[in-house]
Amino acid sequence: MSQPMVRIRYCPRCRWLMRAGWMAQELLNSFEEHLSEVAIGPGEKGQFDIWLDDQLIWSRHEAGRFPELREIKQKLRDLVDPERDLGHSDRPVVTDSQAADPS
Repeated sequence: MSQPMVRIRYCPRCRWLMRAGWMAQELLNSFEEHLSEVAIGPGEKGQFDIWLDDQLIWSRHEAGRFPELREIKQKLRDLVDPERDLGHSDRPVVTDSQAADPS
């Protein structure tokens, strides 16, 4: 069975190549043994989409924001290596208000 491929499509007019490149690097660093490749390429106006093979796992248009890296790592992990512990990327995010509440 061949390994899946991640594709990141970004809006070139928005200058999101660096963001796509950074995310591709981080995903390869975390999942290089489970992915055949991570490809980035220009997409349409305002687009920042991440695909695992033919499955859309993030759309900036649908979500209304860019993904946090931990969100994408968790989604990918759940699809390619569900038993894997992502360490700090699996820990809940503590907000400033939660950190300030001593109870």
